Amino acid sequence: MTLAPTLGTSSEWRPAPRSARAGKALDASPGTPVLEAHGISRTYPGTPPLTVLHPTDLAIAAGDQLAVVGPSGSGKSTLLSLLGTLDAPTSGQVFVDGRDVTTMSERERSAVRAGHLGFVFQQFHLLPTLDAVENVATGLLYSGVRHAVRRGRAVEALESVGLGHRLGHRPGQLSGGEQQRVAIARALVARPSVLFADEPTGALDSATGEAIVALLAEVAERGTAVVVVTHDPSVAARFARRVHLRDGVATEERPALTSTSGAQPR
Repeated sequence: MTLAPTLGTSSEWRPAPRSARAGKALDASPGTPVLEAHGISRTYPGTPPLTVLHPTDLAIAAGDQLAVVGPSGSGKSTLLSLLGTLDAPTSGQVFVDGRDVTTMSERERSAVRAGHLGFVFQQFHLLPTLDAVENVATGLLYSGVRHAVRRGRAVEALESVGLGHRLGHRPGQLSGGEQQRVAIARALVARPSVLFADEPTGALDSATGEAIVALLAEVAERGTAVVVVTHDPSVAARFARRVHLRDGVATEERPALTSTSGAQPR
């Protein structure tokens, strides 16, 4: 059964009406979802209009490990943008921790992103003049948290990704893998419900990429849902849930993991 929040309250839940489940239904993870999409689609106007994502349903629970995989132009980035509230769907609804973000203003959506969603990209987007601690602390700039508290939480986040010994190093003094770990720590410092990673291993060699994927699995084990967008089947094979996109149509599978790390499906 797909669940949807009762509008106006973040703690009460009821079965979603059938009208909210008009999209292609993907398997819901056990437990109360921290993020849900009901029938979301994206169509660009034109003659004829171009639909890059057909109506899709998706539920993500705490600790989920989900890979979104497909060829270039299949709709992966569009799905991430809609789930991450970076773009508005043409139709459908997105709920983040029980709140319908599709009815919010951009300012309200920004506040939801800052407090509930984290983002990691292929490029690290670190500020070259700041050390690792200050780069991570920028993830709390608009949270109203005092500078000393921001630094303390940044140190904790860096230690959680194995960089406690590199706190004072600037990006130019860090390897590619270390810079990506700083970017992950910055995404985690606000303690989000969901971490989105768009091609997080794309700029890394295979061994370093493998370490980053293992780190993301550790993040999920601590309770943060992890959604990775990738075109690499070997990366997708490390995740217990996989959404395949082709021509804007999403389907999901839950196969046994093929990783050699000994990880088991959730």
